[in-house]
Amino acid sequence: MTQSKNLDVLIAGQGAAGFAAGLYTARYQMKTAIAGQDFGGETAIGGIIENYPGNNEIDGFDLMLEFKKQVTDLEVPIIEDNLKSITKNENRFLCELNNGEILDTKTVILAIGRERRKLGLKNEDEWTGKGVSYCSTCDAPLYKNKDLAVVVGGGNAAVEGAILIAKYSKKVFLVYRGEKLWRPEPILLETLAKTKNVEVILNNNITELIGSDLAGLQKIKLEQKYKNESEFIVDGLMIEAGADPRVEIPTALGINLDKETNEVIVDKDQKTNIPGIYAAGDLTNGSNLKQTITAASQGAISALSAYNFCLENKD
Repeated sequence: MTQSKNLDVLIAGQGAAGFAAGLYTARYQMKTAIAGQDFGGETAIGGIIENYPGNNEIDGFDLMLEFKKQVTDLEVPIIEDNLKSITKNENRFLCELNNGEILDTKTVILAIGRERRKLGLKNEDEWTGKGVSYCSTCDAPLYKNKDLAVVVGGGNAAVEGAILIAKYSKKVFLVYRGEKLWRPEPILLETLAKTKNVEVILNNNITELIGSDLAGLQKIKLEQKYKNESEFIVDGLMIEAGADPRVEIPTALGINLDKETNEVIVDKDQKTNIPGIYAAGDLTNGSNLKQTITAASQGAISALSAYNFCLENKD
């Protein structure tokens, strides 16, 4: 294992929160590095964004490219590897990456986001990319002229996914376990109602994935029969069932988590219960609005907090 020279701040995550934090820490002239493998976070795979100020319409991936360019223009190094662990070492932190490199830093900003939720079914992992997917905006074009696609979930992402895939697939089932869809935006419900080739199946779950290792997913089985059928031949399954905060590192470090949401608890300055450790974006309980704009604002706030911490705790 190799150990880097001292940093003022290590930012974990290449999403909106991480890039915004990097922009601000660089402008504060802090010695900064960003580590993470997943470029752009949820924003990069979110498709067209129409509610980010200053852009009437912009692709999320392109928006994240602009975020990244601002950071790299300020010569902030980006390490294409994920953070594995954090160890407290006197008044500093030793941050180990998956590749074994250790970064020595005075502060850490965690902007590692969330992990897409799975159904937990047999063959789900094995058939990911072979009929099973977790990103509607990424894979919708794959369903062009296909007969049937299934989207699982009841929130904004699932409804948006069903509407998008319906532009390509001849028929889309939107399956949700609840009695009604779970609080999607009214404008999305209006669009869904006008999308004639989407059929909503409520009070139901997918209980089995049927296919083969060679062909991948071929059929799904429902818990309750729908129109006298429990099995359907499908061309793809899109799982948009939400996401859970990535809390392995925070838990190991002893960072406090919200008992209800399992999110990292932060105050108005994005501080955790451990001095020198900050968190921003979808990982935190800082806002119920999980959007690019809130993640970016929290990243900026965490940068200021890290800067003040370094000023107050000079070696």
